[in-house]
Amino acid sequence: MKLGYNEIMITSMYFNDINDFINLEIGVKRFQGNIERFHFNPIPLNEYSRKLFTNIETFHIYNKKDEIFKDGKIFKKVIWYLVDYSTYLKEKEQGNICKNIEYTEEDRKSYGTTIPPEVKSLGYDCFRECYSLTTINIPSSISEIGDCFNRCSSLKSINIPSSVSEIGSDSFYKCSSLTSMNIDNLQYISKERIFMNEPVLVSIKIPDNLEIINGKNIEKKDINKFIIPSSITKLGKCCFYECSTLTSINIPSSINEIGDLCFDRCSSLTSINIPSSIN
Repeated sequence: MKLGYNEIMITSMYFNDINDFINLEIGVKRFQGNIERFHFNPIPLNEYSRKLFTNIETFHIYNKKDEIFKDGKIFKKVIWYLVDYSTYLKEKEQGNICKNIEYTEEDRKSYGTTIPPEVKSLGYDCFRECYSLTTINIPSSISEIGDCFNRCSSLKSINIPSSVSEIGSDSFYKCSSLTSMNIDNLQYISKERIFMNEPVLVSIKIPDNLEIINGKNIEKKDINKFIIPSSITKLGKCCFYECSTLTSINIPSSINEIGDLCFDRCSSLTSINIPSSIN
């Protein structure tokens, strides 16, 4: 199959360095002018590389420290690094796009306890000490929940969507009224933790007064009988944290990554099988 201009543009979007673009045009004569066809920058730019991407109209900012250019035909920015909701609203007014939006404690104080649908993560302490908060629905746009509901003493129920791939181990610390949870993708309930979601398996410590999950009374099971499903590709951060009764575990070959502190404080763990698939 012979690569055309469109195919090589798509391929070169995944280059990591300006030298890759230059070498392509030097090495393959018919792909000369490939850089000029881009109307956005697929990599961060500096003074030198900016001169090569002459037809940029949309400027992508991948990191906070990226050099920003406002020259030429640029009329819009796409921001990929994490920004708070307030910043997102300001950028939106200017016609710019933010790809990774966090709802912070300051945002919640300014805009309320209803989580906007554009938000991708809930920041650390976002809802801390919201004593009047009784229930909350986390939208499916959320992929990360920090330790954000601690000391919400009136919180009675919460919904955790399957989109969540990271959750703080103390997210529900001292939520003394929390008796009911709805979990879209419940996997297992041990004596210590509730396991949920895929392809990233995440867990939370069972809140002290929790009684009902998905409309049913909690039935706690022996953690040693938990078989990790083959649909799981990653064990999230602190996934088995403080599972003090866990004695052994077999990690299936579907797993390619184990999160930080995954087995921290598993004081009874004596054996573990780690497959070659782990990166």
